[in-house]
Amino acid sequence: MADTTSAGKTITVEQIGSPLRRPNDQRQTLIGLGLNKMHRRTTLEDTPSVRGMIAKVSHLVRVVDGV
Repeated sequence: MADTTSAGKTITVEQIGSPLRRPNDQRQTLIGLGLNKMHRRTTLEDTPSVRGMIAKVSHLVRVVDGV
């Protein structure tokens, strides 16, 4: 099994919207991304599944940089 984390790209995401009054699946997606409070940032591995999660809550998050 190859280790892709050392050579893999990362992406930093910041939460800019509140999960209040949002459907539960959007709240759970934010938690899955490691976000739960406003203006928190998290760095994740840039994979198709993470990109899909970001697309699902694109109105609540902002991509800060993709290294």
